[in-house]
Parts: sequence; C-alpha cells; structure tokens
Amino acid sequence: MKNLTLGTIAKVVSGTYHGPERLLDREIEGACLDSRLVRREWLFFATPGEKTDGHNFLGQVYEKGALCTITQRDVEKADLPEGIALSDVAYIRVSDSFCALRKLAAFYRTQLDVKVVGITGSVGKTSTKEMIAAVLSAKYKVLKTEKNFNNAIGLPLTILRLREDDRVAVLEMGISDFGEMAVLASMARPDIGVITNIGQCHLENLGTREGIFRAKTEFFGYLNEGGRVVLNGDDDLLSQVKNVAGEEPVFFNKEPDCYATDIVSDGLQGTRCRIRTRDMEIEARIPVPGEHQVSNACAAVAVASLLGLTGEEIRRGLVETAVVDGRSRIIETEQYTIVDDCYNANPVSMKAGLKLLAETGGRKVAVLGDMFELGTEEKELHREVGRAMRDPRFRPDVVICIGQLARLICEEAPQDLEKYYFEDKESFLAEHAKILKQNDVILLKASHGMGFGDLVDALS
Repeated sequence: MKNLTLGTIAKVVSGTYHGPERLLDREIEGACLDSRLVRREWLFFATPGEKTDGHNFLGQVYEKGALCTITQRDVEKADLPEGIALSDVAYIRVSDSFCALRKLAAFYRTQLDVKVVGITGSVGKTSTKEMIAAVLSAKYKVLKTEKNFNNAIGLPLTILRLREDDRVAVLEMGISDFGEMAVLASMARPDIGVITNIGQCHLENLGTREGIFRAKTEFFGYLNEGGRVVLNGDDDLLSQVKNVAGEEPVFFNKEPDCYATDIVSDGLQGTRCRIRTRDMEIEARIPVPGEHQVSNACAAVAVASLLGLTGEEIRRGLVETAVVDGRSRIIETEQYTIVDDCYNANPVSMKAGLKLLAETGGRKVAVLGDMFELGTEEKELHREVGRAMRDPRFRPDVVICIGQLARLICEEAPQDLEKYYFEDKESFLAEHAKILKQNDVILLKASHGMGFGDLVDALS
C-alpha cells in the first residue's frame, strides 16, 4: 500500500514501534481488524469489543503472516504460538486502536490520486451509492462502500481497501448524532459530496429536520480543495443552500442542473425516463424497482457529469445498477413475489415502498413493522403511514402490522382495508398461511432492528 511502511505508520498513528528494525521500511499489503481476514504482510488492528478482544487473537494473525499489529498493550511471548519468537514480530503500541485506524485512513487518503464521492442523507444513501458506483464504473475503476461499512469503523476500513489503480471511491457516510459527520469527512475528504435528502431519521438524537440538516452538512467544511456538493433540489432545506466552499451546489431533481421527465413505471421491472442536464439528455432505463429510484439516478447523473462521463457511458452504467439485499430486492417463489425492503425504514421510505407495491399487479400485501429512532414524534409518524394508505397511490389490498409501534399504523389504516395486527413475527408466522394467497405480491418493510430478514427467509 503506497507509502504505508511500518515506520511511517508508527508516526502517523502516534504509536511506539516494537520489533526488528529491518521491517521498518516494509510496506503493508492490507489492513483489517477481523483476525479471520488477515493475510500475509497485512496490518492487524487489535481492538477491544463488547463480546471479544482482538488482542486474544494476536497469535493467530502472526501465524497467518501478518507483518505487524496495532495494539493497546505490549505483545508477550504468551500471545504467540510455538515457533514464533517474540524478537521476530513487529507491533505498534497505541493508546486507542480505533483512533489509530482513523488516523491511518486519513493519511492514506492523501497518498492516492483518487476522486472521492461522499454520500449521506436520511433516505436512499445505499441505493444512491450503488447507482453512482455503477454509472462511474462505465469509465473508471471504482471502489465502493460494501455492506453497512459507513460509520467511524467501516469508513476507514473502506479507505484502506483502496489501491493505486483505483480512480474513484464512492463512500457512504452514515451518522446518528452531531459531530459524527465531521469525523467521517475528515478521513474521506470528499471531492464531491452528495446529500440525498433531509428526512426524519435519527430524530432521537438530532431533534428536528433542521438538526439533521446541520449534522449532515458538517462535511461542507471538509471538502477536498476544489470540492463540489450535489444536493437534492426537491428538498426544502437543501434547496436553500447557495454556496459551499466558494462554489454553487449542483442540484438534482431541479432545473436546469439535472432533472427527469417522461417518467414511466415498469412496476417491479424498474422505470424508464429522460434525464436532462445543462449539457446532455439521456434516455435512461433504471432496472431497480420504485419510482423514487429516479431521484437516485438523477444524483448519479449529476455526479457523473462532474467527473466527465459522456451521456452514453451514463446510460450504460445506469442499466448495470444492481439491487442490494433488503432494498427493494425482488424474490420470486412458487407461491409469492416478495419485495424485500426490510433493511431499514422511516416514514419517507415506508411510503415509497407502499407506492411501489401499489404499482404492481396481483393482490398487494404490505407487511409493515416498527420504525425506530424517530424521537418524540415516533407515534404520530407511525400514524402518518397508516393515514397515507387512504390515498390510492399508497393503498395495498392487505396490510399486516407487526410490533408495538406498528399497531398505530394498523389503527390509522382505512377501515375498509383488510388488515391484521400481530405483536411479534412469531405470531404472524403462525397465522400467515391463513392470510396469504397464491401469487400475492408481498412488501416486507421495517427498521433493521425488527429482524424482518427472518420473514424474508421464512416466506421465500
């Protein structure tokens, strides 16, 4: 890894090097904090955790060929397996291994000629990240955030996955409190910062949408030199931003910067539309279901335009966008069509899921669960979802609500709607065969903590 010798690493993380002097000029080949992932010549971060302590696995990582470890205590002979001498191993002792991880990632970011696209927002971060990465891959070698590696541990690990031939990094940045974005952005130093929207997630800590806006926009102060921001022009708070780091924002979902027309839903097959920017017009096919994906596509087009892609490259990239598990993933079984959208939920995404369901054929069944981290307004926000079903655009044929808060969705749903309430998943699974019918289209939507992935497995 470029410029990451053990000597340099020790300085960057403010640590004390212990080990053979001959290893000081050796560069690491990779870095991780999961002992199962260690490879030869890698750096292992030994971190304390609630369930386990990475220091308990030092022997294993050295046996697997780790070049060095970052530790919060001295490595002792008792840590090592037979055949490995204490004098032959290298480690760097620090006061905080997590802090060392962040310091090293921030340094490594500066050593590479790579453009960083940082993505945040209340709803749609992951879907937008996938779409941006797919589009940019039509021209560049792209590294993107995998799984949910979007926090103060996952983000630096993602940065440390970069290699010299990567041209663009598409990094998701997720937060739940003030100050967290500053930590993430100080490592990522985005060249382009994207905000999908300011919704109602994490109200528990951030209080209001205005609080969410302040927290999300903390990255404005950490843009790389010459950096730009790409904002949702359809959002009432983001649309008010006039200038960031001396540059006007690029707005998507807003004329004349980047916007969509002639939108045609193909149901679960995706959406077709025409996307226009100041310089081009693209006949787009978006293979991910849900009309809300058009907004994500516009964000991707805006970013791609800043990075010099042609209209044809953008069109090809959009078609290659893949669906992520738990986010509008379509599962066809012998009995049902399942819309797996249960990775997370808030009022905006819940209504988007209901709208997608309403656009499908067949008998439409919404299985909805609790939405978490909504703060003092959580009860009213659940009721709001129930009331939304009075609008034909969001109305299923059957609604099944699971969880204490979801009871409020059920209560507010139209009285003439076929509806059921269950306290927990087990109660629903015991009765589901009496409710569900052959060829039903079933939406599964709840916050991640509800564990609706179990329902996806059970029904599919």
